[in-house]
Amino acid sequence: MVGIVIVSHSNKISDGIVDMCREMAGKDQIIISAGGMEDGSIGTDAVRIANAIENADTGDGVLVLADLGSAILSTEMAMDILNDNSINIEIKIADAPIVEGAIASSIEAYLGGNLESCLKKAEEAKNFIKLNKK
Repeated sequence: MVGIVIVSHSNKISDGIVDMCREMAGKDQIIISAGGMEDGSIGTDAVRIANAIENADTGDGVLVLADLGSAILSTEMAMDILNDNSINIEIKIADAPIVEGAIASSIEAYLGGNLESCLKKAEEAKNFIKLNKK
C-alpha cells in the first residue's frame, strides 16, 4: 500500500487533513502527519518529515503532500537525509492542493493504486471545480 505523508507548517492542519483522509479512505490507509516543529511551533522539520516518510513506507512508495514552498524544501532535505542514510524509498512530492490532493490520493492508495496513480489523482485535484458559476 502506498503511504501518504502530510507536511504542513501547522501540526493542527496536518493532523486535521489526516483525520479527513482516514474518514474518506479508511482507517487502514497509512497516512502520517508531519506538521509543525517538535515543540509544537509553526514550521517544518526535515528530520520529522524523514521519520514520517520512513514510517509510512511499506515497500510501495510514499507520496508527500505539502502546504507551502518551504515545506517542499524541507521535504527535499528529508529525502536527502534518507538517501544519506542509505534508506531507499521511492518518494514522490505532489504538486497539488494539500486537502483535495490528500483525500484523492489517499482514496486511490486505499483502493490499491500504485505510487504513480496516487500522484496523478493528487495532481488532478488542481482541476476540481467547487462552484458552478453561471
